Amino acid sequence: MSKPYIRLDKNNAAVLLVDHQAGLLSLVRDIDPDRFKNNVLALADLAKYFKLPTILTTSFETGPNGPLVPELKDIFPDAPYIARPGQINAWDNDEFLAAVKATGKKQLIIAGVVTEVCVAFPALSALEEGYEVFVVTDASGTFNELTRHSAWERMSNAGAQLMTWFGVACELHRDWRNDIEGLGALFSNHIPDYRNLITSYTALTK
Repeated sequence: MSKPYIRLDKNNAAVLLVDHQAGLLSLVRDIDPDRFKNNVLALADLAKYFKLPTILTTSFETGPNGPLVPELKDIFPDAPYIARPGQINAWDNDEFLAAVKATGKKQLIIAGVVTEVCVAFPALSALEEGYEVFVVTDASGTFNELTRHSAWERMSNAGAQLMTWFGVACELHRDWRNDIEGLGALFSNHIPDYRNLITSYTALTK
């Protein structure tokens, strides 16, 4: 049974970056580590570019999960930052939940580590409370393809939309004419082949 097309709306979306921590990143094996980190930072950059409310959270920082990836704190120095003392599901943390509700947005763009826990649990919880959930698959990582696809299927069956950071950026932007240079720079910074495309475009339009 087909479902209606629900578009991302930059005026109604918030970004949740869940447990992108140094220790947990060492567990990610379903995507190349360098590519994965690039994708996470691309998602962060597009959140900043579109001025989307962004929430950072970590789980049990003092344990093996480790600290937040420092680049994220650099990109969002003023964003809500919730260091959860132990709750595995970020949605179970009152401070995190309050920060989500304080955005006033009904669309939640979620990414994190690991996919079947740190992403799936808050995604499923948000869906249950009536939010529209968009999971950024290539900015979320886990142990292997089996666990990844199990998580994707569970979230998708519950109503989450699975997207990539590039798809998120394009759907938020809607029309190239809104800002060719800005979006082109964002893509060029994270996709080497796109940098070639923009270089060619720039040369032709000078």
